[in-house]
Amino acid sequence: MLDLNEIREKIDVTDREIVQLFEQRMRLTQQVAEYKIEVGKPVFDREREVSKLKTLGALASGEFNKKAVQELFQQIMSISRKRQYQLLGEQGKTDGLPENGYVQVEKLPSENATVVFQGVEGAYSFAAMKTFFGDGIRSFHVETWKDAMEAICRGDADYAVLPIENSTAGSVLDIYDLLVEYPHYIVGEQIIPVAHVLMGVPGADKESLTEVYSHPQGLAQSKAYLEQHPKWKQTAVLNTAVAAQMVAKSGDPKKAAIASRYAAEHFQLEILDQEFVSSNNETRFVIISGKPYFEKKARKISVCIELPHETGSLYNILSHIIYNNLNMTKIESRPIARRNWEYRFFVDFEGNLSDAAVKNALLGIASEAKKLRVYGNY
Repeated sequence: MLDLNEIREKIDVTDREIVQLFEQRMRLTQQVAEYKIEVGKPVFDREREVSKLKTLGALASGEFNKKAVQELFQQIMSISRKRQYQLLGEQGKTDGLPENGYVQVEKLPSENATVVFQGVEGAYSFAAMKTFFGDGIRSFHVETWKDAMEAICRGDADYAVLPIENSTAGSVLDIYDLLVEYPHYIVGEQIIPVAHVLMGVPGADKESLTEVYSHPQGLAQSKAYLEQHPKWKQTAVLNTAVAAQMVAKSGDPKKAAIASRYAAEHFQLEILDQEFVSSNNETRFVIISGKPYFEKKARKISVCIELPHETGSLYNILSHIIYNNLNMTKIESRPIARRNWEYRFFVDFEGNLSDAAVKNALLGIASEAKKLRVYGNY
């Protein structure tokens, strides 16, 4: 009968030998890194690694071990590259990093700035703008999020305020697509509690309603409440405040809007029901600028990554964040137009562009991804 303790002791001996050989290999790869740094050769050589993994797999016996050996050495090579990127960072060899154009400031220059928001006064984006910037700004509103981005491009506005995520309904995916389309930067964020109420013209009665207006997110966030009133027609509009404005202009007591209390007050509407207000429901807004500012106190970084369409590519990219002890707070994917079944990944993680760990992670990602864009540090 096999002795389990004896087997475990042999495993311990083998593991110690593996550690010794691993450290020997890391010393050799450091010499390789020093050579590459000296001659300016890139760290990542995809063709060499593919060839090497094929050769190593052929040394193993059986299909299971072949695949296992390739997976093991893929990780060893990945760790080796991370050490090489660290050495590059330590020696200041970071030319071409995507964050090199960013300008660190103590505080965003917002005095007398012009800010654009989508919707109308009374919208949550209007509330986010006021909360973030205060009263020392000029502002105007536009009809669509794309219009807000265009206003930045034309120089009509210094900043734009756009919703990007709701704690109940999830991400606002159209904003991610606009971030790809326009060469703008995220320089701040503002979280606003969403407290929807049902409102109508003065004298309206909830029991007589036939149609309810709101933004698609507002309707989604009120789904449970609306299911209790199946006879109400649900009509999506561009903004919750636009919904309130439409009801106010209509003067129709059979129409109602789902929007904020602020909108009800602004458009002189009567609150018909406030019992369905959702607690723990918040919307995160991002502050967009045409200039690559980041504050000295900034602690969140947003990036967009395009990956090669191959096994393990996402894991390998995210491992740069893990290996540098950075905390990833969000990941979102969006399909790439005209490239079927390929995706962009939008990733948020904690850190500041001046941190060595962040530089190392971005250097590794930039070297191995098909494309990396840093959207901002805020």
